Amino acid sequence: MLVPFPTYARRLVDRPGWRVTVAGMVSRPLPERSHRRRLAVAMLRRLLDLDESQVASDVFRRRADAFFFQRLAGQRVTVALPDRSIDAGPTDRTGHFHVTFDVDGAPAEDRTGPSGETGLSYEVTAEDDVSASGFVHLVEPTGSSVISDIDDTVKVTNVADRRELLRNTFLREFAAVPGMPDVYRRWRAGGTAFHYVSASPWQLSRCLCGFLDDVGLPAGSMHLKLFRLKDSTPLGRLPSRKRSKRRVIEEIMRDFPGRKFLLVGDSGEVDPEVYASVARRRGPQVSGIAIRLVAGRMPEHRQRERLAALARRLPAGSLRFFTAPEELAGIDALR
Repeated sequence: MLVPFPTYARRLVDRPGWRVTVAGMVSRPLPERSHRRRLAVAMLRRLLDLDESQVASDVFRRRADAFFFQRLAGQRVTVALPDRSIDAGPTDRTGHFHVTFDVDGAPAEDRTGPSGETGLSYEVTAEDDVSASGFVHLVEPTGSSVISDIDDTVKVTNVADRRELLRNTFLREFAAVPGMPDVYRRWRAGGTAFHYVSASPWQLSRCLCGFLDDVGLPAGSMHLKLFRLKDSTPLGRLPSRKRSKRRVIEEIMRDFPGRKFLLVGDSGEVDPEVYASVARRRGPQVSGIAIRLVAGRMPEHRQRERLAALARRLPAGSLRFFTAPEELAGIDALR
């Protein structure tokens, strides 16, 4: 199985052309009767108190299959463009590959997805003739961008409740936070680019891309977490959202020094602190921070106090918090 990740390309500064990044993962599904698969299913059944019908459901099988696999290291990967092929080298020990290369002049451009974003299509092939189609988003050097969290920002996940998080991951169709697709589509219509930076594991990248498309959220580059287990099952635990996103966000901002960024997240974990830290370090590029208040481990009044304390350390009006997406209707951070 070969899964390309949504990435971006940026214009070259010294000549006409683009610097393109392609990344993805190569794996092999675990056999239905494998010992590791049976252990993982048994663990989920205990954690979520599942019955036979739930284990046999289409949603459970699709989501579980995203985790029930063997990573394939050392697989030689080739990226095929309309006019040439690129050797991406072998996959690393996690089964991932990553290659950056330059395309001179104007690449073959097309439009895809509900938001009509401009990008570069390609075919990627691994050993044994396993292949898949990928897409690179072409992002101009100037303009507005949104760096957005996914879980509990645009997708109902309930990260604060571990059992609900697992049920929303494995048993239920992904659902959008009501109103957020409308807000994001309005920003996209104004020319805004999107980068989704999340603690969700890369295994869910294909499911998350389908979710964005299904609910009408703009497509964009995706930056998820490496999920690697050292125990005997391919599940064990979902990655913690407490790991800092700052490094990934600042890398995106360094790639586009002429763009302004709105940072959108939620109060359930560390988004406010991470975004405030980014704003203090790269203030001129940050046009604003918008934090959705969600039910979590602390009551709402404590969350508001926490955000107010962060806001006092930032330029006036740069950090906003909201409970309903309609409150973002008048936001001017993207102008």
